[in-house]
Amino acid sequence: MDSGQHAEKPTPIASSLLRVVSSVVFVLVLAAALRMFVFQPYSIPSGSMEETIRVGDVLISEKVSYYFREPAPGDIVTFHDPMLSDSSRTLIKRVIATEGQVVDVRDGAVYVDGVRLDEPYTEGRPSEQLSGSAVTFPYTVPAGSLWVMGDNRTNSQDSRYFGAVSRASVTGRAAFVFWPVGSMRPLAG
Repeated sequence: MDSGQHAEKPTPIASSLLRVVSSVVFVLVLAAALRMFVFQPYSIPSGSMEETIRVGDVLISEKVSYYFREPAPGDIVTFHDPMLSDSSRTLIKRVIATEGQVVDVRDGAVYVDGVRLDEPYTEGRPSEQLSGSAVTFPYTVPAGSLWVMGDNRTNSQDSRYFGAVSRASVTGRAAFVFWPVGSMRPLAG
């Protein structure tokens, strides 16, 4: 055999290093794919969803459900802030109504299609029209849109302020609070 054609075997150190690097790359690619297509963690900075979700909670928003079904009233969804032209900020709110439904906010309560909603998650906080809002009631949710509201109605900029949100802007369904450990719980909806 020609001595110029010898392929040198990698040293044990080089071989081990190659295995470690390829394992790290695999894990990073897998983590990125899971985050892009399956779930995403979010840290909650505001009290707009209290007491359901508290300031400082870290939750998982899963992205798989809405490949198979549309968001429904009661679901807690994550979505791109409709007040920003880019998608740099994600908000979290509860779906109250879907396309074609009529929402009315009056007498401290929310009505959908003329029926007053029973909303125990608001803990009795009144629902009022927000000042500075361009939304007038009753409001018909446009096609391809959702009406969303924070559970803490006195501390939430939501569809009362910015109108219905596009279904296309929804990034997932809030599924589970995993931090702090003592507050771990599934999120109904």
